Amino acid sequence: MFRCGIAYPRCRWIVPLLLLFAIIFDIIAIAATSGWVEDEDAKSHYASMWQHCRGRNDNWDCKSLMEFSWAQAVAALMIIGLLILIVAFIISCVALCCTINVTLLPLIGLLLFIVVILQFIALIIYPVKFNELIYEGHYDYTWAYGFAWGATILTIGCAILFCCLPRYEDELTGMAKTKYIYSSA
Repeated sequence: MFRCGIAYPRCRWIVPLLLLFAIIFDIIAIAATSGWVEDEDAKSHYASMWQHCRGRNDNWDCKSLMEFSWAQAVAALMIIGLLILIVAFIISCVALCCTINVTLLPLIGLLLFIVVILQFIALIIYPVKFNELIYEGHYDYTWAYGFAWGATILTIGCAILFCCLPRYEDELTGMAKTKYIYSSA
């Protein structure tokens, strides 16, 4: 796959492990109760994918974002993406860890590209609509939003790998001939 040398049998374990990390990152981003958006010093306003809260000290007034159609769309896209990602992870474990089933790898790649598209749309809609809804100065998109982007970037990488791996079936199974750099002729 890469000329600098890659241990193909390790890909059988590393790529599903990367998908597991993407799932964990998605769960963290979706389940976070804060951390998507904060005002400059996180002192008077913060938001998650589900709600936004205003206040000072211990007096916080939280309102659901789910009354807005754009927030419902973001939540739906992120959750659907997570579910497809879990299905792709299960199929990848069957295709790579149990036995080598190269015919499933392009299907996994396609599922992962669908996840990337869904999550990319959700991660673009959220800041645009949030800024339209509430614009009172400078806001920072923080750790949970970053975890969502991290999951999306991991998924892009895994999708590319799953689309490339079928070309290297012999290397994955360990049946490839050894290629020597020079001959003794």
